[in-house]
Amino acid sequence: MVMMAGVGMLLEEIVQSVELWLKLIGKPEPYVDPNLDPVLLVPGIAGSILHAVNTDDDKQERVWVRILGADYKFRTRLWSRFDPSTGKSVSLDPNTNIKVPEDRNGLYAIDILDPEMVVGREGVYYFHDMIVEMTKWGYQEGKTLFGFGYDFRQSNRFPETMERLAKRLEEVFTASGGKKINIISHSMGGLLVKCFMCLHSDVFEKYVKNWIAIAAPFQGAPGYITSTFLNGVSFVEGWQQNFFISKWSMHQLLIECPSIYELMPHLDCDWQKPPCLEIWRQRNDSNGDSNIILETHCSEESISIYEEALASNTVNYGGVDIPLPFNLEILKWANETRKLMSSAKLPDGVRFYNIYGTSLETPHSVCYGSKEAPVTDLQQLRYCEANYICVDGDGTVPVESSMADGLNAEARVGVPGEHRGILNDRHVFRILKHWLKAEFDPFYNPINDYVILPTAFEIEKHKEKGLQVTSIKEEWEIVADEDNLENAIGGKPLSVSSSICVSNDREEAHATVIVHPLNEEGKHHVELNALSIAAATT
Repeated sequence: MVMMAGVGMLLEEIVQSVELWLKLIGKPEPYVDPNLDPVLLVPGIAGSILHAVNTDDDKQERVWVRILGADYKFRTRLWSRFDPSTGKSVSLDPNTNIKVPEDRNGLYAIDILDPEMVVGREGVYYFHDMIVEMTKWGYQEGKTLFGFGYDFRQSNRFPETMERLAKRLEEVFTASGGKKINIISHSMGGLLVKCFMCLHSDVFEKYVKNWIAIAAPFQGAPGYITSTFLNGVSFVEGWQQNFFISKWSMHQLLIECPSIYELMPHLDCDWQKPPCLEIWRQRNDSNGDSNIILETHCSEESISIYEEALASNTVNYGGVDIPLPFNLEILKWANETRKLMSSAKLPDGVRFYNIYGTSLETPHSVCYGSKEAPVTDLQQLRYCEANYICVDGDGTVPVESSMADGLNAEARVGVPGEHRGILNDRHVFRILKHWLKAEFDPFYNPINDYVILPTAFEIEKHKEKGLQVTSIKEEWEIVADEDNLENAIGGKPLSVSSSICVSNDREEAHATVIVHPLNEEGKHHVELNALSIAAATT
């Protein structure tokens, strides 16, 4: 029996050793690059996990994002009222505080917004794909990769959020051994970073090296915000809405959120065509005759429409009807925020980069009603379907708004993509890798996403019959995906040969460019031959 027990223990040790060996084989040590500068990821609106903390017993539960009981928990724990004396949106439940979890150095809250979700998990990814990708580049959580989540109900200049961000920057700086930080913000996170830069420029200059804004609504998101005030917004479409938060519940929350008011279109922006609110409206003239007219209201005039449309809006909380009209106190606060951001300047030594989404129909102005079915009462607008007048953008933020950062940018690059989907776009990853110098290639062109690699260069000069003759031969390889390669060479990847000739009475120049067919390695070989003939000088 003793011998059998000994054999059993030996077998167990062998099994454990084999399991450990298999784990090591299956999960090699992640690549870590100690030379990388730290990165802090800052999400946009609704891009952070939020926990509701009970002030009586400190118990907490996730209220954003969740599936089971989502709408009920949202209404009872997240609904809030704005306090103009503090600038804070305070939960209607007096026993609830909202907290952002800090696990994984802030990355947990901005990675997968519902970590318990199994089916359709990709739908609640936020920075997940980017975190995975950057880990492959050599970034390490807690050493060179960090996150900053926040309560998206609050203003982008909310003092408590600003204090937390200042503390997080100091923590990242210390944890990385005193290296300056690269901030990557998405969407409304760009406004939050801009507010912080204005209010704490000394801290920003001390700790920040580069700031890369992605899909930031620097001049607002006019189309979506107009319909949000009047109808609310749904973060999921189709049958899935039945398992998530209703559009109405979201509407009642956002009416009391300063962050939403801060996304209204900036009045001082030089829009190509100012955003507006259009309403097909039926009115009676002085003779009692009914007329149907199309009213057009600029952004400033739309305020009175919001006021009238939401004048009788209420919610019932705990058996009490609470009025929730369009909040002029929040508007006043938001105007101050926009005024602050309009005066933003980059501190010395900080470089700014801007990536914006393109190629999607994006709401710019909004129209309600139609000639056949006009609006007779503005309070009907809460139940009307918004018809959008669109421009180019990422489906949420117009290009015009995202490009107008008002800062001295090192580069602005447009990438075809959807507002949140752009966070897992391969083109964006390559641009970030280049700007962060995680794999710096001096020949990479972020705008068109290709690399021109010089392979040969030859120049020859000589005099012939009183003329100065100069010949140049260059060879390059263009490296890109096939789609981007078309942009690089201006056409399909086929053999191309073209000539240019320029001459006058005393000088003449010829140039020939040959683009060879795509080779097996996905590269195009390009040859340039140029010849210049000019009168020789003595």
